[in-house]
Amino acid sequence: MSEIQFVIPGQPVAKGRPKAARRGKFITMYTPAKTVSYEGLVAHAASVAMAGRSLIQGAVSVELDIRLQIPESWSRKKQKLAIDGLIAATKRSDIDNITKGIFDGMNGVVWRDDGQVVEAKQKKRYAETPGVVVIVRELDLENA
Repeated sequence: MSEIQFVIPGQPVAKGRPKAARRGKFITMYTPAKTVSYEGLVAHAASVAMAGRSLIQGAVSVELDIRLQIPESWSRKKQKLAIDGLIAATKRSDIDNITKGIFDGMNGVVWRDDGQVVEAKQKKRYAETPGVVVIVRELDLENA
């Protein structure tokens, strides 16, 4: 069983809903630029971690440690409580929308398609340094 681990730097970005635009007589759908940019950042970090390895072909397990930036407007006391894990990160983006963007960014880089993910564990919290720690484990279900 192989394992790939990497960090996506910066504030995590939730996958944006597709947008529609009129192009003459036609309506086209497009992904918001912020989502495209973040998925590119994910792909780059994953590509560096893969270091030339082949795509994972089978089932995978994924762990995400999602670390959100603490609001600067909070008092030092409240920021300390957030760092210590005493304030839950219940605001901002939904954990599933952040996960979607990360998984889509790894398509064609770590695995063929995110449908290969059969186990996932996500944790969302505040941290001094925002980012996402990603651990992908290839599962050997034949010998389980």
